[in-house]
Amino acid sequence: TLSVFVNDEGYKAVSLAHSPVTATVSAQIIDMGNGLEEDYAKHPERVKGKIVLAYLGILPGSAAGLKNLHRSEKTALAIKYGAKGIILFNSAPGDILLTGTASVTGKLINIPAVCIGNRDGFRLKEELTKSSATAEIKMTNFSGTVKARNVVATIKGKEKAKEKIVIGGHLDSWDLATGATDNGIGAFAVIDIARTFKALNLKPKRTLTFVLFMGEEQGLLGSKAYVNKMMKEGRADEVRYMINLDMSNNPKGYIATTEADESLFKSIGHLAQVMDTSFRNTFNAGYGLHSDHQPFMLQGIPTAGVAGSLSRDVLNCYHADCDLLDLVNEEELKNTVLFTAMLLYGLADSSELNALRLGDDELKEALLKSNLKEPLTISGEWRWKD
Repeated sequence: TLSVFVNDEGYKAVSLAHSPVTATVSAQIIDMGNGLEEDYAKHPERVKGKIVLAYLGILPGSAAGLKNLHRSEKTALAIKYGAKGIILFNSAPGDILLTGTASVTGKLINIPAVCIGNRDGFRLKEELTKSSATAEIKMTNFSGTVKARNVVATIKGKEKAKEKIVIGGHLDSWDLATGATDNGIGAFAVIDIARTFKALNLKPKRTLTFVLFMGEEQGLLGSKAYVNKMMKEGRADEVRYMINLDMSNNPKGYIATTEADESLFKSIGHLAQVMDTSFRNTFNAGYGLHSDHQPFMLQGIPTAGVAGSLSRDVLNCYHADCDLLDLVNEEELKNTVLFTAMLLYGLADSSELNALRLGDDELKEALLKSNLKEPLTISGEWRWKD
């Protein structure tokens, strides 16, 4: 149960995951803009004992090039500066409510975290420019331990069987809807690619491992468990690439953390263009966080994926009660299966792969260049000492 009142006016809201099992707080609301470190650093004592209001995205009119943080990282900053609670408001227009984890550690946080709609958020933000306001948040949540399992299938390679290409997507979703796009489309694509390879008896040089990860939404739990087991067994070097499908849709190109095999990616993309001229054969290299590739990436393992898109109407339903099956475009989903399967086979059957697992120093440099030190520090995953 949840109730959110501001100056005795009720607000439609949802709890963010990992909020306390029970909480009742009442305090003045402080508008912290984007909820980034620089917003707090200007007045470090301002939110102590107060309830923070912050935007989930980057506010219109903000400085150019400002890098956003995940909702869990914004919550961690509010906790760091002594807030009693946090109200995040959605960037999707109207009254759409978003849920998701508010914890960077996967453990319960000690303040209530809630989300309100975009319309209510901007209205409240405007009211705070005229007068102060007090919010009261009351919540009762369930928290407990359940058993979840990754689902793993393997096709053994015919020549380089000890080398693996892992392809995965998370099977779990949030409970406001059915999770059709996050991550139904990704999980389905992994399953259908596996079905296709099996039906055609395709056996490339390298071993293929298909994984449906559980617990991604609670903090990449399934992929972390998979990688931790692999590390304990000394098998990390076996994985040449990890391909992640999370809300991946209608690819027009490929992505990877490294440019080492760009020519191979482009040659695979050229074959895709022959089949479908709408495939643009783009390639981009870079690092990112907050999906099941991350545990692999943080062990220096090359990761890859497809560069596609979802319409704005679909993206507005991210983690929301409107993420339903009617958002799924069948032809675009077929394209995801086709072009990802081509990438998977191309990587698995290539005579040589140039990308190698990075050592710690190389990985640190790559993460610094990608401006990932701040979010990884907030989450406690930055393991390097300056």
